[in-house]
Amino acid sequence: MTQKILAIDDDLALVELLNLLLVAQGFAVKTAITGEEGVKLTREFQPDLILLDLMMPGMNGWEVCKTVREFSDVPILILSALDNPGNVASALDAGADDYLVKPVPSGVLVSHINNLTRRSASQISGRPASSIASP
Repeated sequence: MTQKILAIDDDLALVELLNLLLVAQGFAVKTAITGEEGVKLTREFQPDLILLDLMMPGMNGWEVCKTVREFSDVPILILSALDNPGNVASALDAGADDYLVKPVPSGVLVSHINNLTRRSASQISGRPASSIASP
Protein backbone atom coordinates (compact mmCIF):
# COMPACT_ATOMS: atom_id res chain seq x y z
CA MET A 1 0.00 0.00 0.00
CA THR A 2 1.27 3.46 -0.89
CA GLN A 3 2.44 5.52 2.08
CA LYS A 4 0.81 8.96 2.37
CA ILE A 5 3.04 11.91 3.29
CA LEU A 6 1.90 15.41 4.22
CA ALA A 7 4.56 18.14 3.89
CA ILE A 8 3.85 21.37 5.79
CA ASP A 9 6.25 24.26 5.10
CA ASP A 10 5.77 27.93 4.19
CA ASP A 11 8.62 27.68 1.61
CA LEU A 12 6.74 26.93 -1.62
CA ALA A 13 9.92 25.95 -3.50
CA LEU A 14 10.78 23.43 -0.77
CA VAL A 15 7.34 21.80 -0.71
CA GLU A 16 7.46 21.50 -4.50
CA LEU A 17 10.90 19.87 -4.26
CA LEU A 18 9.72 17.52 -1.51
CA ASN A 19 6.69 16.61 -3.62
CA LEU A 20 8.88 15.72 -6.63
CA LEU A 21 11.36 13.73 -4.52
CA LEU A 22 8.75 11.78 -2.58
CA VAL A 23 6.45 11.02 -5.52
CA ALA A 24 9.51 9.66 -7.37
CA GLN A 25 10.08 7.37 -4.34
CA GLY A 26 6.52 6.02 -4.62
CA PHE A 27 4.83 8.06 -1.89
CA ALA A 28 1.45 9.78 -2.24
CA VAL A 29 2.08 13.40 -1.25
CA LYS A 30 -0.05 16.36 -0.20
CA THR A 31 1.42 19.73 0.71
CA ALA A 32 0.36 22.68 2.84
CA ILE A 33 2.04 26.08 3.14
CA THR A 34 0.43 27.13 6.43
CA GLY A 35 0.10 25.41 9.77
CA GLU A 36 -3.68 25.84 9.75
CA GLU A 37 -3.95 24.21 6.31
CA GLY A 38 -1.65 21.42 7.50
CA VAL A 39 -3.87 20.59 10.49
CA LYS A 40 -6.96 20.58 8.23
CA LEU A 41 -5.24 18.27 5.70
CA THR A 42 -4.08 15.98 8.51
CA ARG A 43 -7.72 15.38 9.43
CA GLU A 44 -8.85 14.94 5.79
CA PHE A 45 -5.88 13.12 4.19
CA GLN A 46 -5.01 10.87 7.18
CA PRO A 47 -1.29 10.79 6.27
CA ASP A 48 1.08 8.03 7.35
CA LEU A 49 3.71 10.69 8.16
CA ILE A 50 3.95 14.48 8.42
CA LEU A 51 7.03 16.46 7.38
CA LEU A 52 6.83 19.73 9.31
CA ASP A 53 8.75 23.00 9.37
CA LEU A 54 8.90 24.87 12.68
CA MET A 55 9.29 28.49 11.58
CA MET A 56 6.08 29.47 9.81
CA PRO A 57 3.94 32.60 10.12
CA GLY A 58 0.62 32.20 11.91
CA MET A 59 0.44 28.72 13.39
CA ASN A 60 4.07 27.60 13.77
CA GLY A 61 5.37 24.02 13.76
CA TRP A 62 5.29 23.62 17.53
CA GLU A 63 1.60 24.63 17.56
CA VAL A 64 0.85 22.29 14.63
CA CYS A 65 2.53 19.44 16.52
CA LYS A 66 0.53 20.03 19.68
CA THR A 67 -2.74 20.40 17.76
CA VAL A 68 -2.20 17.24 15.70
CA ARG A 69 -1.34 15.29 18.86
CA GLU A 70 -4.80 16.13 20.22
CA PHE A 71 -6.38 13.85 17.59
CA SER A 72 -3.65 11.74 15.93
CA ASP A 73 -0.56 9.63 16.63
CA VAL A 74 0.76 10.06 13.06
CA PRO A 75 4.57 10.20 13.03
CA ILE A 76 5.84 13.78 12.72
CA LEU A 77 9.29 14.45 11.27
CA ILE A 78 10.54 17.99 11.77
CA LEU A 79 12.56 19.52 8.92
CA SER A 80 14.00 22.76 10.22
CA ALA A 81 16.88 25.14 9.59
CA LEU A 82 17.05 25.61 13.38
CA ASP A 83 20.12 23.67 14.52
CA ASN A 84 19.82 24.28 18.24
CA PRO A 85 19.51 21.53 20.87
CA GLY A 86 16.86 23.57 22.72
CA ASN A 87 14.68 23.75 19.59
CA VAL A 88 15.12 20.03 18.99
CA ALA A 89 14.08 19.27 22.57
CA SER A 90 11.06 21.58 22.46
CA ALA A 91 9.88 20.06 19.14
CA LEU A 92 10.17 16.55 20.57
CA ASP A 93 8.38 17.69 23.73
CA ALA A 94 5.59 19.13 21.53
CA GLY A 95 5.01 15.67 20.05
CA ALA A 96 7.46 15.32 17.14
CA ASP A 97 8.99 11.89 16.56
CA ASP A 98 12.19 12.89 14.73
CA TYR A 99 14.14 16.03 13.81
CA LEU A 100 16.37 16.72 10.82
CA VAL A 101 18.24 19.96 10.09
CA LYS A 102 17.87 21.48 6.61
CA PRO A 103 19.39 20.98 4.16
CA VAL A 104 18.91 17.21 4.35
CA PRO A 105 20.34 14.82 1.75
CA SER A 106 17.41 13.14 -0.02
CA GLY A 107 18.62 9.64 0.85
CA VAL A 108 18.77 10.51 4.55
CA LEU A 109 15.28 12.02 4.44
CA VAL A 110 13.79 8.97 2.72
CA SER A 111 15.54 6.64 5.21
CA HIS A 112 14.09 8.55 8.17
CA ILE A 113 10.62 8.50 6.57
CA ASN A 114 10.86 4.75 5.95
CA ASN A 115 12.05 4.15 9.51
CA LEU A 116 9.21 6.13 11.09
CA THR A 117 6.49 4.64 8.88
CA ARG A 118 7.84 1.12 9.45
CA ARG A 119 7.82 1.66 13.22
CA SER A 120 4.34 3.15 13.12
CA ALA A 121 2.98 0.27 11.02
CA SER A 122 4.45 -2.31 13.40
CA GLN A 123 2.86 -0.57 16.41
CA ILE A 124 -0.53 -0.62 14.68
CA SER A 125 -0.23 -4.30 13.82
CA GLY A 126 1.11 -5.19 17.28
CA ARG A 127 4.35 -6.63 15.91
CA PRO A 128 7.68 -5.39 17.22
CA ALA A 129 9.55 -3.15 14.76
CA SER A 130 12.54 -5.44 15.04
CA SER A 131 13.24 -8.69 16.79
CA ILE A 132 16.47 -9.47 18.57
CA ALA A 133 17.08 -13.11 19.35
CA SER A 134 17.97 -13.84 22.94
CA PRO A 135 21.18 -15.80 23.52
